[in-house]
Amino acid sequence: MAAVAARAGVSQQTVSRVINNSPAVSAKTHQKVRDAIAELNYRPNLAARALVTGNTSIIGVLVSSTTLSGPSGSLLGIEQTARKDGYWISMAGLQSNSPDEVADVVSHFTNQCVDGIIAVAQTQIAVDATLKAVGTMPTVIVTSGQAPDTCFTVDVDQAGGARQLMTILRGLGHTRIAHISGPPGDLHAEARIEGWRSSLPDGAEEMLLEGDWSSGSGYCATMSLMAAGELPTAIFAGNDRMAFGVLRALNSCGVQVPKDMSVVGFDNIEGSDCSIPPLTTITQSHSALGSAAMELMFEAMAGQPARSVKIPGQLIVRESTGRAGVLAG
Repeated sequence: MAAVAARAGVSQQTVSRVINNSPAVSAKTHQKVRDAIAELNYRPNLAARALVTGNTSIIGVLVSSTTLSGPSGSLLGIEQTARKDGYWISMAGLQSNSPDEVADVVSHFTNQCVDGIIAVAQTQIAVDATLKAVGTMPTVIVTSGQAPDTCFTVDVDQAGGARQLMTILRGLGHTRIAHISGPPGDLHAEARIEGWRSSLPDGAEEMLLEGDWSSGSGYCATMSLMAAGELPTAIFAGNDRMAFGVLRALNSCGVQVPKDMSVVGFDNIEGSDCSIPPLTTITQSHSALGSAAMELMFEAMAGQPARSVKIPGQLIVRESTGRAGVLAG
């Protein structure tokens, strides 16, 4: 730093202010220091800077799962937004989602002296364990689960997205709408079930089958439906992968989509516009989620009152939905 100060003809304190983007430095001086930094190829000692400022500019992010499109998309949105704001993330993926595993990850982040923790929590166990482990650390929970009013939370409105899909199906005359859900205990699955169930016509039969987010589970659940007798006129798969399995099963049974039966998914993953037929689904804005999570993190670090944010999903209507057809049971 001393060499940079000498090259720019300023004090080391001024160099420090420029590195930390202090507004107390004129544009002319700021440029002189930046030019000197570039000429000398200077790299700040982040460890020393952290000792002086008490900040590492690192956010710890723990993720319940990194293989599914939802959590991985959330992680990417948070990382991109953090980097734009001058922060980097330290990521840990949970395997068992157990309280002990969560506590171990939080302890690791604490030892790294991160400035805050964002938890992408797919289960209520992960939510509760995170809140128990973080103590007074600034924390944001990305979840559709339950959290106290004192906690900063954000998520895409999963139940609201499900209601959007149900609204278009109801508008097309569908009254017998089956739902293939994600696995038990998954908070997104539970929220989508709630949105489906609350949108069913009064007195309608609840045709709920359990999946596991995989296309294979969507296929098996649909084959079970086809063998059960009286059929739905539409199937709402809890995610696009399961919807792909639904489409394959219906095709193998000679059921035409959407002439005989409509199908919708959730997530708008890559390939949902190329399925046969292209899939009606919900897009989740992971960039908006990342921006909201970081905004809440800055509020948490500043000691502001906690609040919750719900980001609406966007309905994408494609050729897999049409007027209600009639199939013999």
